[in-house]
Amino acid sequence: MKLNIVAKKIQIGPSFSEYAEKKLNQKLDKFFEDEAEAKITLNEQNGQITCELTVRAGSMIYRAEQSAVDKNDALDTAIDKIIRKIRRNKTKLGKRIKASALTPDSFTDTVEDQTEYNLIRKKSFRLQPMTTEEAILQMNMLGHSFFVFQNGDNGTINIVYRRVDGDYALLEPSTD
Repeated sequence: MKLNIVAKKIQIGPSFSEYAEKKLNQKLDKFFEDEAEAKITLNEQNGQITCELTVRAGSMIYRAEQSAVDKNDALDTAIDKIIRKIRRNKTKLGKRIKASALTPDSFTDTVEDQTEYNLIRKKSFRLQPMTTEEAILQMNMLGHSFFVFQNGDNGTINIVYRRVDGDYALLEPSTD
């Protein structure tokens, strides 16, 4: 597994990099091939360290975030959260685990400031053709409330979202 560590407002040494690589290989290698990419983002705020762990494998993205006083504890808990998400969705993810990784340029983040609408972030991503069920699964794995995807059946851009009542809804474009 390829590992990238980003530290914001915090200094990390080679010991944390070694610890993170060892933990990821120890706990996540059984789920992913070597081509999977993991990104750890550490940020310190008010004495708490927030660890955001994102693993990209195939067309799936797994994400967990955890805050703790110690960066190692935050990383351990984030890894455990991803494992729980994978196990909870084990049957649905069966064909996607051990798939080839996304290309490194699949997702890019840029920050922009526009005073009129206060746009603070622009996120670009490659649309992956998938079924509605796969999109709902991906949305849940990311912990988001909505997900944009290319419908594999008809090629249109669709959005799935979680409703207040806990059910899911699909937005499809119409030319009528």
